Amino acid sequence: MRGMVDKTTSMHDSKWDKSATGSFEIRGKKLGIIGYGNIGSQLSVLAENMGLNVYYYDVIERLALGNATKIDSLDELLETCDVISLHVDGRTDNELLIDREKIALMKKGAYLINLSRGHVVDVAALRDALISGHLAGAGVDVFPKEPKNNTEPFESELKGLPNTILTPHIGGSTLEAQQNIAQFVPGKIIEYINTGNTYNSVNFPNIQLPFLHDAHRLIHIHLNEPGIMARINKILADYDINIVGQYLKTNEKIGYVITDIDKAYSSKVIDELKAIHGTIRFRVLY
Repeated sequence: MRGMVDKTTSMHDSKWDKSATGSFEIRGKKLGIIGYGNIGSQLSVLAENMGLNVYYYDVIERLALGNATKIDSLDELLETCDVISLHVDGRTDNELLIDREKIALMKKGAYLINLSRGHVVDVAALRDALISGHLAGAGVDVFPKEPKNNTEPFESELKGLPNTILTPHIGGSTLEAQQNIAQFVPGKIIEYINTGNTYNSVNFPNIQLPFLHDAHRLIHIHLNEPGIMARINKILADYDINIVGQYLKTNEKIGYVITDIDKAYSSKVIDELKAIHGTIRFRVLY
């Protein structure tokens, strides 16, 4: 919002351009966050501390942190805010989430920041909006097509545009972040193996499970089809097995159900649960 990238380039070219034209303070401006998950919500807190008024939109019901305001529709968020920051995941449903029509809804002179995935934004539409002046600037760290390694050249329609910051997908590229990932990912895999917990999974139904005491835990992964839960419970009832706890979560394609039972079970129960139509994988945790 201060045109920093253009001004620093001019300085390196020996040009002194001291002017308030086109420069704005962020205090009191409206920041719109699309995707209020782990990163979006952290941004919310930091931005509010810098004096921004924070608004957010998410397809999942999420509680606001601090004084952030939940907006019920994406269009309303785009029409309301001075800066839009994207923090959605890479699922196919989010492809071209911000297309030409959505960019046209943004306030004239607004700014767009994409730190999520390259395919979320229509790059050609963003380019046209920057050239026409409908958008005053952009910051982009992710691109639909990225070089496979550091020896390949970077090509993009966004190169050379005014007040546009381009970075080579370095949002998570710090030594500290790499060390944290190296610890976090194996820890989550071990937690899944040991408890069945899938909390924080991006592409698998999320279940946060209680610790298990004096029971057996059965894990059933299946296609998201009607009637599978009923078949699981019927098999357990047929063998007179009492259910201590049961936890189910689905996404568009997969169902994930955890069943805790309190008695010894016959191997025939396992065979029948594995044989349910639509079963992807079944395992006994304890």
